[in-house]
Amino acid sequence: MRLRHIKGAEELIACNRFVVQDPKAMRGSWHDAFPGRTAGQTEEHTPGQTEDKAATQNADKASHPLYIEVGTGKGRFITELAAANPDIDYIGIENHSSVLLKAVKKLEDRELPNLRFILMDAITIEEVFAPGEVDRIYLNFSDPWPKDRHAKRRLPSRQFLARFHEILCDEGTIEFKTDNRVLFDFALEELKFSDFELIDKTYDLHNDEKMNAGNIMTEYEERFSSIGNPICKYVIKRR
Repeated sequence: MRLRHIKGAEELIACNRFVVQDPKAMRGSWHDAFPGRTAGQTEEHTPGQTEDKAATQNADKASHPLYIEVGTGKGRFITELAAANPDIDYIGIENHSSVLLKAVKKLEDRELPNLRFILMDAITIEEVFAPGEVDRIYLNFSDPWPKDRHAKRRLPSRQFLARFHEILCDEGTIEFKTDNRVLFDFALEELKFSDFELIDKTYDLHNDEKMNAGNIMTEYEERFSSIGNPICKYVIKRR
């Protein structure tokens, strides 16, 4: 699908307070990217604050799970997730500035303290997140890259799964949704060449009571399901 470029999108993204401008500098300390947190908002002590209290606040801050969405698109999914789960920190990753700008505008309207964005190509994700730093990864309606020679660019490919395995914690999970059955079958086959195991899968999410519980639709999901396309989903975990 051809993306419409928004003039000035790069400049607007580059100065937005909800977009982390130097993500590699945050590697290993991503919880510091969420200054609006009640606990551990700053490393500095307030007057009269004891060392024990400061340590407790910073521990509280670091205790929030970190979930990321790779290919966050216009941001509906991750914004609604962050609003519904204030005790979880969320990072939305998007490679196209014109698309990310729409997600940023959603966040500006809601001022959620537990959501931030990164403009980047996920191929360098290991340079941005430290080993074991991420608790969950969402892949929603990823680019299918239909040509065989581009298979390694697909987010559920064995190459990307190896990158995701590196940054996920021991019990880390990946949730993948798509309406593209060919891509979904490819994703399931790639698990044989990865260090992940399947927890659950469905070929018709919206008619699967168990897997659809609590489901938040993306913009694409709403569009595709409205014309009768069944939505496929799997959940896998790190071995």
